[in-house]
Amino acid sequence: MSLQDLLAAVLVVAGLLWLGIGGLGILRFPDFYSRLHPAGKADTFGATLVLLGLVVHQGLSLLSVKLLLVEAFILLANPAASHVLGRAAHRSGLVPWTASGKEGR
Repeated sequence: MSLQDLLAAVLVVAGLLWLGIGGLGILRFPDFYSRLHPAGKADTFGATLVLLGLVVHQGLSLLSVKLLLVEAFILLANPAASHVLGRAAHRSGLVPWTASGKEGR
């Protein structure tokens, strides 16, 4: 196994672990707004690590350029989508959870 393959495997496994931890965060947090945070972060960073691992594994080629373009789209679209979801929930009247068990505001 070459150093390049080892680095690619480490990046892919780290990305999968990050996605798994984000999924656990989605299950553990109490309301939509707090679940939105691990969903957005895990998606963006986990996918980044996996795609970078694939780029390292592939080497310099047309496929790695395409993978980097997909990554650029993910880096632009995921934060914007999280923001839009949170804003839509807020505008529709979804009230955030509070520790006292009472609704906010």
